[in-house]
Amino acid sequence: RFPRGVPDPRVVIEHFTDLECPYCARVAPTIAQIRERYGDRVRFRWRHYPLAFHQHAMLAAEAAQEAFAQQGNDGFDRYRDALFANQQHLEPADLERYARDQGLDLARFRDALDRHAHQATIRRDMAAANATGARIGTPAFFIGGRFVAGALPFAEFERRIDATVGLTRGQKGHWKSL
Repeated sequence: RFPRGVPDPRVVIEHFTDLECPYCARVAPTIAQIRERYGDRVRFRWRHYPLAFHQHAMLAAEAAQEAFAQQGNDGFDRYRDALFANQQHLEPADLERYARDQGLDLARFRDALDRHAHQATIRRDMAAANATGARIGTPAFFIGGRFVAGALPFAEFERRIDATVGLTRGQKGHWKSL
């Protein structure tokens, strides 16, 4: 779900996040840097992990999942970005306003949220994280299957991805396989 990148990348990064978590919002530009830097060598897999103490996180995740259902990855990315930019405004009326602004089918959006149509998907993501045995907070990542916690700086992600992808910097700054 939410794959970004080629079908057979050199490394998969699973990203567990809570849409109400300020640290998750803070790592979003770093993810953009990773996409730009690694292109097709890295594939992201978005996973929901709404924390229980964030009052609006579950419904926000459901709303973002509906944006994905209606508009695919690009729609999900736009909706997620709107939520991250407005984390203090995640009431149901706010979620609907973001959906309207994005051009989602509002009747379908309301119905999905009223029925909690995507909650099972979100709970499966949470169960997958919990099944790893890692102490999951948000944001959390598995880079090539290795657990990484927190909104780390780009250089730290780069170091870990390069080790997983098997790259080293050669002369003149070019990258080569190990």
